[in-house]
Amino acid sequence: MEQLYAALLLHKAGHKITEANMKKVLEAAGAKAEEGQIKATVAALDGANIDEIISKASAMAAAPAHAGAAPAHEKKEEKKEEKKVSEEEAAAGLGALFG
Repeated sequence: MEQLYAALLLHKAGHKITEANMKKVLEAAGAKAEEGQIKATVAALDGANIDEIISKASAMAAAPAHAGAAPAHEKKEEKKEEKKVSEEEAAAGLGALFG
């Protein structure tokens, strides 16, 4: 995971994502710079449009949050209805005491 953060930091700073640059960033951050993982990350990102990947990831992350908001609202309304029913039952029970 640290390798991805290092790659994003290098990209944001305008530096080329190379094994040497990633190793410098990881070591400066105090993270363990594993050669195999660095090579795999550099190879996976070679030729990739990082800005496009970030924009797609942002759009995908926003969609579930929006979809998840509707059920929470419905649950609140269900609780209100349950509360109204229980208040009506309580009122009916009190009426029987004075009946």
